[in-house]
Amino acid sequence: MQVSSINNVKIYNLSHGKSLPERRIELIQDFDMPTVCTAIKVSRDGQYILAAGTYKPRIRCYDTCQLSLKFERCLDSDVVTFDILSDDYSKLVFLHIDRYVEFHSQHGHYYKTRIPKFGRDFSYHYPSCDLYFVGASSEIYRLNLEQGRFLNSLQTDATQINACDINPVHHLFAAGTLEGRVECWDPRMRTRVALLDCALSSVTEGTEVEGLPSVSALRFNSSLGMAVGTTTGQVLLYDLRSSHPLLVKDHYYGLPIHSLHFHEQLDLVLSADSKIIKMWHRDNGKIFSSIEPPTNINDVCVCPVSSFFLTYPFPQSSLVPQALGPAPRWCSFLDNLTEELEENPESTVYDDYKFVTRKDLETLGLTHLIGSPLLRAYMHGFFMDIRLYHKVKTMANPFAYEEYRKEKIRQKIEESRVQRVQLKKLPKVNKELAIKLMEEVEDEDALSVKKTKKGTTSILRDDRFKVMFENPDYQVDEQSEEFRLLNPIVSKVGQKRRKQLQRLAEQDAIQQVGAGISRGCWVEEVRVQRRLLWAENNARRFKERKQEDRDARLRPRFYQIKDGEEFRSFGDVARKQKMQKASLEQRVKREESLGMLDLADTAVGSKQLTFTLKKTEKQRHQQQAERDHHEERRKIRRAAGHLYTREKVNRRKLF
Repeated sequence: MQVSSINNVKIYNLSHGKSLPERRIELIQDFDMPTVCTAIKVSRDGQYILAAGTYKPRIRCYDTCQLSLKFERCLDSDVVTFDILSDDYSKLVFLHIDRYVEFHSQHGHYYKTRIPKFGRDFSYHYPSCDLYFVGASSEIYRLNLEQGRFLNSLQTDATQINACDINPVHHLFAAGTLEGRVECWDPRMRTRVALLDCALSSVTEGTEVEGLPSVSALRFNSSLGMAVGTTTGQVLLYDLRSSHPLLVKDHYYGLPIHSLHFHEQLDLVLSADSKIIKMWHRDNGKIFSSIEPPTNINDVCVCPVSSFFLTYPFPQSSLVPQALGPAPRWCSFLDNLTEELEENPESTVYDDYKFVTRKDLETLGLTHLIGSPLLRAYMHGFFMDIRLYHKVKTMANPFAYEEYRKEKIRQKIEESRVQRVQLKKLPKVNKELAIKLMEEVEDEDALSVKKTKKGTTSILRDDRFKVMFENPDYQVDEQSEEFRLLNPIVSKVGQKRRKQLQRLAEQDAIQQVGAGISRGCWVEEVRVQRRLLWAENNARRFKERKQEDRDARLRPRFYQIKDGEEFRSFGDVARKQKMQKASLEQRVKREESLGMLDLADTAVGSKQLTFTLKKTEKQRHQQQAERDHHEERRKIRRAAGHLYTREKVNRRKLF
């Protein structure tokens, strides 16, 4: 659970506690979507929560009495919006992105039809059982559910319509257009009764509008109230008896308003764009509170007569206790929980988790846990449970507590010695740094230079730097690569500083020459350090290669026995490999001793060498097959000499 207080109003995020590591109060089991949710609604009886999302396109129904998922149905395409026609989940209507309108009953899919243009919103007129669809067209399509057919469309003056709504009292139908107007229609007469220019009214002194403010959201309140949201981030409150807005509220984000709700108990308006949810007073526009989740907001649903509302694309449930009303009946225990949290505020520090680096994991031998739920990646390290950390630390170093206890005793003794007469001595940690600082202070005192005296003396005496000379964890590692490369810089800066203090009376040109010489020495020392580091790295790599060769010799070897060979022993294989590496002279002597070679002298005094190659059974079979093939081809060969003589005679006749 995450608690935030804005304008002295506490808001409890019940499904998004500590982000790292995550702590969550799961009110409803499986209350999530595989990827993202596009719309969410609560049934009128308050027992069922329905959410449409993707991927794959689906609808999920949650039963608040059982606090679990009741059913899930997959759809053919993504849902733009949907509505619940009954008090429970038995009658549902879905508007898809591919122009299809799908009806579901209690058992599942019931009927599917299609509208002429892509739809963006729809509303249900209960007295006449008509569905009004608006979208990428100037027409408002009417589908009568009692007759089961489309009725004559309502023709508007707009090019496209983004949103619509029906007044719950007198059933006035309103449609928000792309041009920033709101057209009001009477369903009984099927005629337009009013036209509001919201685009012109949204531009006031305190608002900044970029582009044409189109209508993106509509919501009626009681019989005379209406809220209009624009694509430029303004919310306009109207009284239907006037063509001018009563109030213009700007979100100052420039994002389209997509959700509008009214809270009757405190007379508040809830408006939401993709970044923030704002709650403000309807009469003066003063902010009451706001919620800014870490992800974009696709839809907002407020539970009736409660302070509980749901936001998507990811399942997040928020509660504003006592301020907006009690929690819903199915989670009434949240009121007691929030009261206890207010009485006993908890620290927001992660006291029950330990931050460890990758080096700490290697020391504890827990590198195999990287990627598991026991370690949560954060910045340059990981969060792990403090109990697991203490348990592993005890197993890795059983005497850690004794060492800690001795260190604490030593610190107590040192603190008790403060009251005694103190002799001038060096600290136990970073002695070289302390000597350098003391020498600089002495040089400055000798020259009576007050330019930098205050800054240098405060380092040794300031309590903020005291731990650097007491805690061994702050010991400077002079053998590290970073220190060895920076050490010439540090030393030369100190020398240059002392030279400048001694040569205050000299000319600027001499100072520049001295600085150039100092810089040349510094460059040379850096080069020397780099050569040493290069030599050390080569020596380390040589040792690593030597160790790898030693391991390779100790590693088991595998040999492959080819076809036609007989395996005698591993020694025979080793001798063959050894002979392959021997010289020609050594191989000749060995084969002569085995009787495989015959050496003879000729008359001219040269040497004659004859030898026989040992062929495998496969090679002998192959050679015999080739000989048989050639013999067969030789027998069936026919002479073609007569063809040549006839061709020669024909040529003579032609000439």
